[in-house]
Amino acid sequence: MKLLQEKLSRYDAPQRAKAAGVYPYFREIGSDQDTEVVINGKKVLMFGSNSYLGLTNHPKIKEAAIEAIKKYGTGCAGSRFLNGTLDIHTQLERRLAKFVGKEEAIIYSTGFQVNLGVISCLTGREDYIIWDELDHASIIEGRRLSFSTQLKYKHNDMESLEKVLQSCPEDKIKLIVTDGVFSMEGDVANLPEIVRLAKKYSAAIYVDEAHGIGVFGDHGRGTCDHFGVTADVDCIMGTFSKSFASLGGFVATDSITANYLRHNSRSYIFSASITPASTAAVSAALDIMESEPERIENLWKLTNYALDGFRNIGCEIGNTSTPIIPLFIRDNEKTFRITRDLFEDGVFVNPVVSPAVPNNSTLIRFSLMATHTQKQLDFAIEKIEKRFKQYGVIK
Repeated sequence: MKLLQEKLSRYDAPQRAKAAGVYPYFREIGSDQDTEVVINGKKVLMFGSNSYLGLTNHPKIKEAAIEAIKKYGTGCAGSRFLNGTLDIHTQLERRLAKFVGKEEAIIYSTGFQVNLGVISCLTGREDYIIWDELDHASIIEGRRLSFSTQLKYKHNDMESLEKVLQSCPEDKIKLIVTDGVFSMEGDVANLPEIVRLAKKYSAAIYVDEAHGIGVFGDHGRGTCDHFGVTADVDCIMGTFSKSFASLGGFVATDSITANYLRHNSRSYIFSASITPASTAAVSAALDIMESEPERIENLWKLTNYALDGFRNIGCEIGNTSTPIIPLFIRDNEKTFRITRDLFEDGVFVNPVVSPAVPNNSTLIRFSLMATHTQKQLDFAIEKIEKRFKQYGVIK
């Protein structure tokens, strides 16, 4: 065995979980991504999806993707920078910029590549990136690639953020990077206060709206729109793999910043273009978001119903106020076992365990779609109450 494989062979956490019968990953879905899915021939309710508006199998979106393939083929065979720009790419970019209230938008092949390619190149060696300690992994990877000084502040703690800003030289560029909605905890960034501090200390702001668009704001425009701070935020990032029911991502910003990114963002310049099908699917999803606000209204009705339900049975759900509901278990082994048992009960949820979080902060991530029914929610809450009591998580 080579030295590399010898080193890697010592990582055996997946093998141990499989031997214990609690391995919860890579479960093969043999159906569409709906409120009910089929895994190994078994029907289970899906409460682990990020399809907040329930659009992944919408007939209009599927038809748009099919028609795009018929016209443009299955791929672009190159990057946007060279031979991979289609007319539907630029059309969608104009729509997205208008939708979120910015001058321009740039489409990337994935949401991860947006954060990787934008955050890594916006600031330089003498500049500062200031980030929330619970920012998404893609933000962390993006700032790691930057040559800027990187300073962390405590999660959603504005006093901590101000102390960090005070430590930076007044004449240097400072970029505050935060999620709008935090993907595991489901809580919302204090954008009004972040904007106030950014103005006070002459900082720029980058907001990841991956879990905010389609959920917050007018017709789902996101947390920046919800708080009325769009004009004060320099870069608004979004992904297509959640509410837009597709794959890809974008950043919306001013024309000066957009021009710089188009010619310097490496994950944009050196990646193949988003596919025609994915692009057309996003455009169709945007049509539905703009014409069917009742989907978002129903999502919030279900969210409030679920939040009340979990509180009533004694679950610890942290500071969430969104369709992302963390059910804290605070024990790695119990989290794995409860995830397994809930699947046997017909409820699919996602475990969040160490090292992603500390062992005493493990949780089950329960997420909602606008297409869930109250009956499905009642079923899931009943099964979760049963298993949480069985394992001593609640009394």
